[in-house]
Amino acid sequence: MDKETQITGKTLYVSDMDGTLMGSDSRVSPATASIINRLAAERGMLFTVATARTPATVVPLMSEVKTSLPYIVLAGAAMWDAREGAFVDVQAIPHDVVRAIAAIFEKHGLRPFIYRQHGNRIHAHHYGDMSAQERKFVDERLGTPFKKFFLDDENYHTNDDMAMLIFSMNDYDTLKRIYNEVRDTVDCSPMFYHDIFDPSVGLLEIYTSGCTKAGAIKRLAARVGASRVVAFGDNRNDIAMLEAADHAVAVENAFPEVKAVAHEVIGLNTDNAVAHWLEEHVD
Repeated sequence: MDKETQITGKTLYVSDMDGTLMGSDSRVSPATASIINRLAAERGMLFTVATARTPATVVPLMSEVKTSLPYIVLAGAAMWDAREGAFVDVQAIPHDVVRAIAAIFEKHGLRPFIYRQHGNRIHAHHYGDMSAQERKFVDERLGTPFKKFFLDDENYHTNDDMAMLIFSMNDYDTLKRIYNEVRDTVDCSPMFYHDIFDPSVGLLEIYTSGCTKAGAIKRLAARVGASRVVAFGDNRNDIAMLEAADHAVAVENAFPEVKAVAHEVIGLNTDNAVAHWLEEHVD
């Protein structure tokens, strides 16, 4: 971090994106961007986001928000310095762990995507058939300058580039069996959940052991000299981040178990609740 960033404040403010900072249109509203920009410029607010998204979608979504801090991406597996256009603080999955996980997928008849750091881009490797959901996922992300897909890579599971994420979107019951075996036999951090639009579809994300948003926030707070963290969230995968924060804030549309761990519940994400809270509380 540069000298200016280190001396501007003692509290680090970190928000989840989907369902928290962004509205129902999955965008950061002009009102929210304006408030954050003003607080950063006038009060030296230290603000960033923590998300499972990659720079391919975070960068355009945050284009109107002028924050000097890196974004926490890939659920804490890396940070993205938007000013430099570069990954920092990458938490890589060991090569032997990647091979072990790929073998479990193949035993159950599937192959995952493996997201690897290739300089300042993500190379997403895959081989074989994809589910309809995975095909749609790929089609919506083609052409970004931050990610390149390699969809017919027979050696998708062996590569010198460091893996940051192993990912699949497929039949829920099949992925649940894979998740259970990975969780029980491989040293890593898997996350498994239903697709919010179709509960018959599961999503499995696998990161290196110990990788969390909370851990990344702790490292970022140390880098910027912040002694206090305020975190905002709405979803179950935000719970660890909220539990680790000095002050945890849930939006009104959050899951009940998220509200249960929060110190405070504010308005809806669709009402720019995070930005309005910041406006009222940042000195």
